Amino acid sequence: MDLSGLEVWIIIILVVGIIASNLAVLKYSAKFKMPQFGDPKKPSDSQGKSNTEHSASDSETQKDK
Repeated sequence: MDLSGLEVWIIIILVVGIIASNLAVLKYSAKFKMPQFGDPKKPSDSQGKSNTEHSASDSETQKDK
């Protein structure tokens, strides 16, 4: 199997392009925050509402719209 110079350069450019695109995707996806798995965090009482009261008021607000 004899590859001409043009075919070799096309393969090299494709490989470099794939590597560059993978690095770009990694850089872009690093900005996203992933949800934490495990025990959910307890809501703080400093807000004055419990979690159920907060979600009930949200659903009432959405009904008004």
